[in-house]
Amino acid sequence: MLAGAQTLGSPEVGLEQLSERYAEHNRVERGAGFIFAGPERVELFRRYVGGPGRTVLDLGCRDGALTQAYAGGNEIVGVDADREALAAAQKLGIETRWADLDDALPFEDGMFDVVVAGELLEHLRDPRRVISEVLRVLRPGGTFVASVPNAYRLKNRLRFVLGRKPEEDPTHLQMFSPNDVRALLGSFDDVQLHLIAGRLVSLHARLFANDIVFSGRKSR
Repeated sequence: MLAGAQTLGSPEVGLEQLSERYAEHNRVERGAGFIFAGPERVELFRRYVGGPGRTVLDLGCRDGALTQAYAGGNEIVGVDADREALAAAQKLGIETRWADLDDALPFEDGMFDVVVAGELLEHLRDPRRVISEVLRVLRPGGTFVASVPNAYRLKNRLRFVLGRKPEEDPTHLQMFSPNDVRALLGSFDDVQLHLIAGRLVSLHARLFANDIVFSGRKSR
């Protein structure tokens, strides 16, 4: 167990409800072991996390399906609101914390070499607050690697033109374009963006990519 990690107290009713909601959503919509934007995202996350010997905080880790890609030789703590998914992650040897990720993170300043947030920020009420918490718990020079759906891809724009909601997922509270991501990472150095996952990405990445993977480095 990482020194300095705090033990969560008795869960509030709100966290219990959140856990139930996401457990049902993940079972119905995702299924065990699901990784959105598959091999491309796995490879990019593995590259940016690096290792071995790194302390990694995985926010929104779910059942650990993606976490396994960068767990080897690294010390991982996974955090999620879905308690059922966390139980599966624990079976993979991942240390876990049950928490609402819209709240302050239960860790001390500068504890981690890397913070991961895969397909998480679109689910949160206040992504900027989470980013400030990421900066707090990262050590100087540490890496933040994350991903969000490319909400302004052509498919979603056409849905809007046809009078339909551009996002079908009821758990998505935010929509991100590449420019939105860059604005969110304004406090990071060496920001990198990758538009991935889509058969026509090579023709026009902003219109046809399904996902945005990005990373940044905390200033020393």
